[in-house]
Amino acid sequence: MSAPPATAPETPRRSLADQGDPEQVLAAYRWRLDPVTLREELTEPDAMRAIRRRLTEKLGSAVDNKARARLLSLRAVASRILGDLDDALADGRLALTYAEATGELRRTALAQARLAHVLRWRGDYAEADQLFAEANSIELPDRLRAALHEHAGRCSYDQGRLMEACHHFERALDLRGAGDAELLDRIRVALDAVTARASADGFGPYPRSREEVLDRDRPPQPDRDGPLWGYTDHAGDVVIPARYAEAQPFHDGLAWVRRPDTDRWSLINLLGTTVIPPSYRAVRPFSDGLAWVVTDGGWTAIDPTGAVQVPPNFADVRPFRRGLAAVKREGWGAVDRTGRIVVPTRYHGFVTELTDAGPVDGFTDEGLVVVDVAGRRGVVDRTGAVLVQPSYPMVVIHPVAFLVVSGSGRWGALDRRGGPLIDLVHPDRAAVLEEIDRLLTDANPVL
Repeated sequence: MSAPPATAPETPRRSLADQGDPEQVLAAYRWRLDPVTLREELTEPDAMRAIRRRLTEKLGSAVDNKARARLLSLRAVASRILGDLDDALADGRLALTYAEATGELRRTALAQARLAHVLRWRGDYAEADQLFAEANSIELPDRLRAALHEHAGRCSYDQGRLMEACHHFERALDLRGAGDAELLDRIRVALDAVTARASADGFGPYPRSREEVLDRDRPPQPDRDGPLWGYTDHAGDVVIPARYAEAQPFHDGLAWVRRPDTDRWSLINLLGTTVIPPSYRAVRPFSDGLAWVVTDGGWTAIDPTGAVQVPPNFADVRPFRRGLAAVKREGWGAVDRTGRIVVPTRYHGFVTELTDAGPVDGFTDEGLVVVDVAGRRGVVDRTGAVLVQPSYPMVVIHPVAFLVVSGSGRWGALDRRGGPLIDLVHPDRAAVLEEIDRLLTDANPVL
């Protein structure tokens, strides 16, 4: 959980073990924040041990991946605060495994963030940075995204990356500062700590982008030398000589290239070694370990050895993303990595749009897609279940709702089950977003 400043009132001394469900108690707990280390201070270790014990008891009766992921990651929070970092790390890693098995974006992001927080306390900064960056999807609610930036900023602070820390704190304020007094107070404490440290040690290196944090091994980039293409590293040095008429960027450590003496594409690895000889007239980059190529029967998906994983059956395709790919046959639908049709190919188009990020090519990270049927739009999930019937001129995906437009141009919203949430009476989407924000009453995320 994010922490208020050191001047905030302490939790009453009454034993937390007697205050109800341990998850709710942990969510309501208010931490003291050390103004130098920017770590949460524990004033009641016995109470925190009681919370951990009761989380363990609940875990014993957990029957599904969702509950196991939630309880294990919360127990990791309690163990971290108590200083039992080995136990916290084990719980955090197992929680992330269960969370990923659910396929739920928010649940996975919380498990990633809680594990990252443990890694930060252990000094494993590279992995912590990557997990904070992976977790911070634009599809998450602003409250959670702000918390992720705040904690990523503290991790940058630990490393002496003070400009990067300030960047994260600024993003947190952009997302939630105007409506979150506790966040404002915590950021003030953090910025005071940054100022004091910078006066002694400087602000450190220039901030990294999210892509730089996530790129564990940055691949070489296509580079043209006269009429031919090769690849250079980020210092500009040639790593694969210019010998191709066309060259695509590397994805998953592989790149499609075409030599001047053929109209077929071949596949190379990072060393420039040919993995698949010239074979295909049209290709798409690898993603999720598969690539679409054109054969006599249409688009087909192959693995890096060239083995067919999805038989040729489609007139148009989109890259695989989180195990799904949009495909077109008689209409648009989706297949999984085995080629099984999971969304029937009966839709006239996929027209997904997010409130904060605009259009998305196919499915969102959360596994949702806005479908079009004769100009009417609805929402389908990754299993093919219809959440919103195609009956609206416009549907926009919000982190906790679906924004919809009536035939007369009035805006409203549906909940995530497709039920009514906000009446179709507003003149524009901004008014609906304001009302949704007023309806949100969830507590600050426990990180």
